[in-house]
Amino acid sequence: MNIHPNTLFLSLLFVSLMIIATTQSSTTQQRDQARENGAPESRYRVLVKKGERKLYLYVWEDGKERLAKTYQIALGNNPTGSKRRQGDGATPEGDYYITHKNPRSNFYLSLGVSYPNIVDADKGLKEGLITKAEHQAIVDAIRAKTKPPQNTRLGGDIFIHGGGTGKLFGSIRDWTLGCVALENDEIKELFETVPVKTPVKIVP
Repeated sequence: MNIHPNTLFLSLLFVSLMIIATTQSSTTQQRDQARENGAPESRYRVLVKKGERKLYLYVWEDGKERLAKTYQIALGNNPTGSKRRQGDGATPEGDYYITHKNPRSNFYLSLGVSYPNIVDADKGLKEGLITKAEHQAIVDAIRAKTKPPQNTRLGGDIFIHGGGTGKLFGSIRDWTLGCVALENDEIKELFETVPVKTPVKIVP
């Protein structure tokens, strides 16, 4: 029996696509299962939308990510634009993670944010704000998922903390020095929920 070359090619192509699809599905399932059963920080994700003055907490459950809670927030006293240097009063923008928890914060409770990240360090080096040694120290800390240097000209000590949102007649007042502030009862809830190394993304 003769098989047309085109028919054979299409059959082989179909089998290959089925194998790829099965492999991708298995990989996705393994990744989702690892998120739920692996390191605790892989179960949660924090998203801060500065323009909305909102913090969104996401959690992985049953192979799906769902929005667990939304919090009203206040920002730095210079809320527009990303933090660039020490003392500018701006809240950073970018991808970070929780570095540590401080149960004795001046603002009730606080979660350390891994500012500056590598992107911040690259910009700082290009603008002459930090040295090559400081840049490398930041890069090494971020790659190790530890706390980056906080004492460079890029600034530091960025937290998600309590102290309230400065509500007056229902409106939010941005009052921090670059941090993200929640009401005390809400930072307590977040503090007790998310582990160290939880991803934090801050967007305009």
